[in-house]
Amino acid sequence: MRILFLGDIIGKAGRDIVAAELPRFIETLKLDFVIANGENAAHGFGITRAIANELFALGVACITTGNHWADQREILPVLDEDDRILRPRNLPAGAPGKGANLYQARNGQSVLVIAPMGRVFMDAYDDPFAAVDKELNACPLGEGADAIVVDMHAEATSEKMAMGHFCDGRVSMVVGSHQHVPTADAQILPNGTAYQSDAGACCDYDSVIGMDKFEPIQRFTRKMPTNRFTPATGPGTMCGIFVETNTKGLASRIDPVRIG
Repeated sequence: MRILFLGDIIGKAGRDIVAAELPRFIETLKLDFVIANGENAAHGFGITRAIANELFALGVACITTGNHWADQREILPVLDEDDRILRPRNLPAGAPGKGANLYQARNGQSVLVIAPMGRVFMDAYDDPFAAVDKELNACPLGEGADAIVVDMHAEATSEKMAMGHFCDGRVSMVVGSHQHVPTADAQILPNGTAYQSDAGACCDYDSVIGMDKFEPIQRFTRKMPTNRFTPATGPGTMCGIFVETNTKGLASRIDPVRIG
């Protein structure tokens, strides 16, 4: 199976580059399944129903999120209606929507996507490792799913790496999101799981992690917030990870993607 994961889509610059490049990627790489982290797609904070539908129309099959999952209040009822949008898997009981779901790829095979959120330097939600383990026990690779992708939305690289090794041999790919900067550690782990600490972002990189530079610099240099962060609006770059799986559902190839 041929899978593409797109890093955090940030604002209009991110949406525009994905709209310009993704259809070509789907055709050229003969992609079977596309996942995108969309938690920053709506002006940098959260996602709306309209933006989600735009991404689905482009060929995205599943949208994952993270700590900004509920920033746009209108998305809350949508999470219960449309299981193509995942909120973090390890939220406390009672949260709307799902944090994992089984999908059908273009080639007819099944893909389980799990979206845990880290706890180091972030809100202390439930244990992401226990949450992922529960999903993998319920739907094992090769039995319940032909491929499994884990989007580990976390701040600490160590926590992401730990999740990669925790899942090694049990999932097709563990990819980190949230930090918005692509890391140079794309690899296939010893037991066959593709791994990269952060896929980066789809955004204008003439920025501070996708945001217009002025406000972050003001806060760092003067400790004085003056305005809300806003996404940078220059030309975008599309960052992500392409993975190809073998007959066992494990990775046979991993390639970082960076266009723009």
